[in-house]
This record gives sequence, C-alpha cells and structure tokens, in this order.
Amino acid sequence: MLREVVGPWSLATSRAFWEGFAPAALGDQRDAELRTVFRVDADWSRAAVAVRQEGARARITVSGDGDLDAAAAQTARFLSLDVDARGWAAVGARDPVIGGAQAELPGLRPCGFHSPYEAAVWAVLCQRIRITQAARLREGLMADGVLPEPARLRGAELDLPGRKPEFLRAVADAALDGVLDGESLRWLDPDAAVERVRTVKGLGPFAAELVVLRGANHPDGLPQHERRLDAEVAERYGGGTTLGDVAEAWRPFRTWAAVHLRILRERRTGEIGGPAS
Repeated sequence: MLREVVGPWSLATSRAFWEGFAPAALGDQRDAELRTVFRVDADWSRAAVAVRQEGARARITVSGDGDLDAAAAQTARFLSLDVDARGWAAVGARDPVIGGAQAELPGLRPCGFHSPYEAAVWAVLCQRIRITQAARLREGLMADGVLPEPARLRGAELDLPGRKPEFLRAVADAALDGVLDGESLRWLDPDAAVERVRTVKGLGPFAAELVVLRGANHPDGLPQHERRLDAEVAERYGGGTTLGDVAEAWRPFRTWAAVHLRILRERRTGEIGGPAS
C-alpha cells in the first residue's frame, strides 16, 4: 500500500524518537524501514508491518492472517501518517518555542502505542511500580512479540501484584465492548474521549489521557498530568508559565507540540520518562 502523507514528515526522525520508554522500543533497526508487530484492533489478529518513506509517500507493507486493510490503517494512525499536517508549520510561526522544536526535530510525527488497548494495558502495569519493572511484567504477558488478544487476557490466570489482574480484565472487557476502539477515540473530541476511557475500572485521569493521546494518537489533546512537560514549559517560556498559558496557540496540534517539548527535554537532560512522569 502506498499512502500520501500530507504535510512534513520524516520517517527517520519519527523512528529515532519512537516513545522514550521501554514498551515501544523498536530494537536495532539500521536500514531505511520501520518494522514492528501488533494486535489489529479491528479483529485482534497479529500483524507485522514494514514502513518505508518514498518522498512524500509511505509504503506500508502488512502481513498476517486477519484484516490487512485495517492493519494498514492502524499503522497510519499509530505513526500519525493519516494526519493532515499542512497547518503544523503555522503553529511554529505563532509560537517561536515550538518553531524551534520543529527545527530541531524536522519532520517528526509522534509515534504512539500500537492501539488504545496496548496503551491501557501498559497504564495498568506501570501503576505504582518502576518503568523497568512494568516492562518486565509486560514481557511476561507477550507471546510472539504481541500482547494476548483481549479475550485471552480476560480469561488468563495473572500472577501480578495488587489489583492489576482485576484492572487488566476490565481493560480486556472494554476492548471487547468497543470502548477502546482506536478509530472512534481518535476522532472524538479529546476531552470526550478521555471521559469515555475513564469509565474503565483502573484507568484514572492520567491513564485515560495516555490511552487517548498516545494510544489512539490523537493529534490535538492537552496532557494535563505530565510533570516533566509542565517543568519544560516553565523552563522554556519562563518561570510561572503554565501549560494552559501557552497551549491554545498549539491548536490543532496540541499533542504534537507537547511531544516535541518532552523529547527535547529528555534529549537535553537525559531524563527518560515513562508515561507517568
């Protein structure tokens, strides 16, 4: 499948900054392709994908035994390739801080979790433990490189601390009921999407934002619970400046602007933050 990508895009830049925490690590990929495997949220089949940039187009090659058209569409969503980004440069023109971030990260399109289901599982696993511990728990759930489909997760005997088994079963139920459908969450108003996700037991305000902004990869939500983002806003805009003071100028790419600032903070300070930081 060859897909036109509207607006600036660099696969190399996006791949280099694919999530700064363990769940989305791509490993050692030295060629021009991005390759990953994931659950297709249309039918919960396993799919493998390779993405290559050809000028302003993305060549998306998917394989698997399920709905490959849905897999290709989901790939475009979690790589932000389906976003019309012709207005992104105007955000940088309105806000010189974001303009500087765009210049430092040319062509970056935020890469999210493969799906809201995957983001929700991670949000449960990382509650009250270190990111490295959560990553090990996640590895224990995976088979053949992917999480179990929701029906299998719901019925599994989970040897996990605290209420994590209960909350993971609630996530599985929500996925099967369509509450975590990536396509619908992506195009809902982001605040409405967050409220919808908050109905899932075990997913609080931060977790619901993670599911919407990085699981559905919504381009224009405002993260309200990221301490390091708040610190970076104060650093770059001046002490006392809050996210609310500056984010209106970022519409309709508030998520993108926030991701750019987080990446620059991590690159400058060496802080590799997990989703709860």
